[in-house]
Amino acid sequence: MSSRVFSAAIVDLDAQIIEVEADVSYGLKHFSIVGLPDKSVEESKERIGAAIKSIHLSAPYHKPLKILVNLAPADLKKEGSLYDLPIALAFLLASKQIKFDSTGKIFIGELSLEGKLRPVKGVLSIASLKGFREIILPIENASEAALIKNIKVIGVKDLKETIEYLSGQKAIEPFKIDIKDFLKKARYSFNLGWIKGQEYAKRALEISAAGGHNILMTGPPGTGKTLLAKSIPSLLPSLSFEESLEVTKIYSIVGFLPKEKPLINLRPFRSPHHSSSEVALIGGGNPPRPGEITLAHRGVLFLDEFPEFHRDVLESLRQPLEEGEICILRARHHLRLPARFTMVAAANPCPCGYLNDPEKKCTCLPSQIAKYRRKLSGPLIDRIDLFIDVPQIKYEKLTSEDEDFNLSRKIRKRVEMSRKIQRGRLKSTKSLTNSELTIPQIKKYCQIDSKSQTILKNFINSGKLSSRGYHRVLKVARTIADLDNSENILYDHLTEALMYRVKQE
Repeated sequence: MSSRVFSAAIVDLDAQIIEVEADVSYGLKHFSIVGLPDKSVEESKERIGAAIKSIHLSAPYHKPLKILVNLAPADLKKEGSLYDLPIALAFLLASKQIKFDSTGKIFIGELSLEGKLRPVKGVLSIASLKGFREIILPIENASEAALIKNIKVIGVKDLKETIEYLSGQKAIEPFKIDIKDFLKKARYSFNLGWIKGQEYAKRALEISAAGGHNILMTGPPGTGKTLLAKSIPSLLPSLSFEESLEVTKIYSIVGFLPKEKPLINLRPFRSPHHSSSEVALIGGGNPPRPGEITLAHRGVLFLDEFPEFHRDVLESLRQPLEEGEICILRARHHLRLPARFTMVAAANPCPCGYLNDPEKKCTCLPSQIAKYRRKLSGPLIDRIDLFIDVPQIKYEKLTSEDEDFNLSRKIRKRVEMSRKIQRGRLKSTKSLTNSELTIPQIKKYCQIDSKSQTILKNFINSGKLSSRGYHRVLKVARTIADLDNSENILYDHLTEALMYRVKQE
């Protein structure tokens, strides 16, 4: 006799329906799983047999049975342990040991040898599948699945409880959560008010946070570049519920979602080490998985010691910085992942860090400085919007008592106001911030007066500003105008945007 239940597989960041078909007939003892399973799926035979035996039902190897399990579609690779529960139920149905209606139900879960259900990854994507009214899964994953509306979430502890529920012997209330509990205001580990001086850098960070613009900070060691970067999350507006679901889905698939926090409400801040490989940064591998740029989606990617990263790693950032996504093509995989992040980079001006420092002499040879700077190619630098110097702070400023511990909160209010203006302007498009503006949108929303046109003309014709740099200056000027609550881009807004850009051209 044959049976069929439904499960799911993760493809990119979305789920695809998997039909788990089981056929049981008398013959030589044999248990085969087909449909392109990986090693963890093939090993499920042993876990399933022990789990069924633990609840005193007839396990696959107790009788001379020929068991065939097919995971359809057969051309899609099946990975992970989430198929344990659906395969076990399909076998029990086919062998007539249990009876239930599997229509409209989807099953996921890993089985222990005692029949307990263990949590799995990617639950949010699976719960988002259309066409199902009920999902049965480990109770540890129930709060995550309950974030999705219009689906009945049944959390179970073990295989026995699952069978009792499906056969009507036990009633289980659908799992529900109050989303408001997870959308409370987040607490930040760093505050911009802790940093003395550096008003020029703080202003640039405000512009970066408001418009999602990429920024590069250059300065000697110990001037506060890292602390400035780590303070950026405290300037960013809270994630909307839709953005939270988007980020949570990524972290669920990777397995980074905290057990006690099924919904991420804080914008990601990723800070990979400069020895990270290309696969670690942009994603890939076998099996392919998201990299740091995808984990930083809707948040910040901080690259400290920017020139110390391998050149090929840095060059791989070009496409995601421009398009907001990464397309990974391999012989057996085609992966398209979101990567809409703000890149914040920090670098020393030279290997020793004291080039052009007024107080300390640089000890680097010209060849060392040239080699150090060659790691940052022109096309990569051209994709950065704001360039700022972070100089040494004098003792008097460092020991002054003029710190404002509410500075991050004050700036965040201005950033939220600016983001609200941007959302209203771009509500009919897919863009959310000024950094995402396309060329037609720049022409529509970034009009400038004749005086501003004249100064831009001079910079472009003199070679100080590239075509890409021209558009990026207009985007930054639009953000500065939004922070001033100005409908039009004024001359002062444009010159400030040029001040952060032109010296690097």
